[in-house]
Amino acid sequence: MKSYRFVRQNPAKPNALPLPPSPDSVSSCFSRWRFCLFERWKERLRSEQVHGRMKVKVISRSTEEFTRERGQDLQKVFRNYDPKLRNHEKAVEYTRALNAAKLEKIFARPFIGAMDGHIDAVSCMAKNPNHLKGIFSGSMDGDIRLWDIATRKTVCQFPGHQGAVRGLTSSTDGEMLISCGTDCTVRLWKVPLLKMMDSSESDEDYSKPLAVYVWKHAFWAVDHQWDGPLFATAGSQVDIWDHNRSEPINTFEWGKDTVISVRFNPGEPDVLATSASDRSITLYDLRMSSPVRKLIMRTKTNAICWNPMEPMNFTAANEDCSCYSYDTRKLDEAKVVHKDHVSAVMDIDYSPTGREFVTGSYDRTVRIFPYNGDHSREIYHTKRMQRVFCVRYSCDGSYLISGSDDTNLRLWKAKSSEQMGVLLPRERKKLEYLDAVKERYKHLPEVKRIVRHRHLPKPIYKAAALRRTMIEAENKRDLRRRAHSAPGSMPVQPFRKRRIIKEDE
Repeated sequence: MKSYRFVRQNPAKPNALPLPPSPDSVSSCFSRWRFCLFERWKERLRSEQVHGRMKVKVISRSTEEFTRERGQDLQKVFRNYDPKLRNHEKAVEYTRALNAAKLEKIFARPFIGAMDGHIDAVSCMAKNPNHLKGIFSGSMDGDIRLWDIATRKTVCQFPGHQGAVRGLTSSTDGEMLISCGTDCTVRLWKVPLLKMMDSSESDEDYSKPLAVYVWKHAFWAVDHQWDGPLFATAGSQVDIWDHNRSEPINTFEWGKDTVISVRFNPGEPDVLATSASDRSITLYDLRMSSPVRKLIMRTKTNAICWNPMEPMNFTAANEDCSCYSYDTRKLDEAKVVHKDHVSAVMDIDYSPTGREFVTGSYDRTVRIFPYNGDHSREIYHTKRMQRVFCVRYSCDGSYLISGSDDTNLRLWKAKSSEQMGVLLPRERKKLEYLDAVKERYKHLPEVKRIVRHRHLPKPIYKAAALRRTMIEAENKRDLRRRAHSAPGSMPVQPFRKRRIIKEDE
C-alpha cells in the first residue's frame, strides 16, 4: 500500500516553495531529520534557479572507442557481464557445450595419410630430434628409411642389415642413427639433412655405415642416453656401448631370459629400465655394478616409456591388454591401470608434454590415453591397417605415426577434430572457449554420452564385450570363493596390486 506525504502550501504565493512544517510541532528526532532534509532541498532548488542550469547524469562514450579505423575492422560490442543481468547464462553455455561436442564428432578426421615404401612389416621407429618432420623406420627385411612427414616421402635409405631391424635410436644431437637387429650387428649411420633430399649424391654418401659392431647374440632393442655419448642394447643381456668402442664398456645381467626393450631415463642419464621375456621389469644404474630393482608381473611387458615431464614415473605396455603406470619409488603397486585394448599392447610412447601417451596394439588399433586416466580418450583404426607394432608422437606433439604389419606407416592427428593450417586469433579464441565449455559441462549425461561415443569395428566391439563378460565371471568366482572360505583366508587384493607377483632388490 502506497503512503502519501502532505506538505503545507503558502496561500499567498501558490508557485512558491512549500512551507516547512512548523518548528513548534517538531518534537521528535524523526521530525527534526525531516526538517533538515527539507532545508537542504530548498537551498539546492534556489541555487539552480539562480544559475539557470540543472545537473543531469548521462552515459557518455568517446567516438574513438567504437568507431572503426578501417572498414575491415570488427565493430566493437559493449557487453555487461553482470551475472544478475544474465539469468540464462548456464542454459546458453550448456547448449553451446552440447553443440560443440556434436561438431567435434562431425569434423573428426584423424587420418592424414599413409607412407608406403617398405616391403615387409614395420618393426621399429625413431624420432629425429633435429627435425620436426623427420622420422626413421625399420622393417623386418632389414630396410631402414628416413621419411619426410610433410611430403610423406622417403628422404634416404640405409641398407646393410641381413635380418630384421629390431631397434632404432638417434643420438642427442641428431647427427647419428644407431640400429640393431637379429643379425647380431650394431650399425652407426650419419644422418643426412632433410634439405639435401633432392641431391642424388647424398644417398651414396649416407648409405654406408660409419661403423659396424658384430657381437655374440641377436639384439632386440636399443636406446641412446638423453644427455651423453652412451647407448644401450638389449638381447640376452644389457650391453652399454660407446660410439668410439667396438665392444661394450659394461654389461648387466639378471637371469637368463631375453631382454626385449630398454629405455633411458630422461631426467637421470645413468638410469635405465628394461623388460624381459621372464615377465620382469628391471631398473639399472650405470654408476653401480649390478641391477637396482626387479619387478615380476603375471604377464610379459612388451615396451616401456618414461614420462618426460615426471621422470620418476614410467608406463609399461603389457601382454594382458593393459598398460601400467609405476612410480620408481614405490613399485609394489601400479599408480594407474590403463585398460581398453582387447589384445596385447605392443608399443607405447609419451607426448612431449607428458600429459598423454599413445599405444599400438595387436588388435589393429591405436589408442590415446591421459597419463592419469584409466580409459582411452581416442581410438584410431582403418580397414586396411593390420597389427600395430610401433607408435611414436611427433616432436611437437601434434601428430602420431604408427607402423603396422601391412608395411605402411600412417600419419594421424593427435586431436582428431583439429583444423590443419594457420588459425586466426579469433578462431583460436573461439576453439579455446568451446573446449572450456565442454570441460565445464562434461559431467552432464547428454554431453558425456556424445563425447565418449566411438565407432568401433565389429570384431573389436565383440571382443570387448567378451572380455567384459570374462572379467565379470572372474570377479563373481572370487566373491563366491571368499564367501565359502574361512574369514581372513582370502584377503581382498587391490586391482593395482593384482598383476604383480613380487619385487626383488
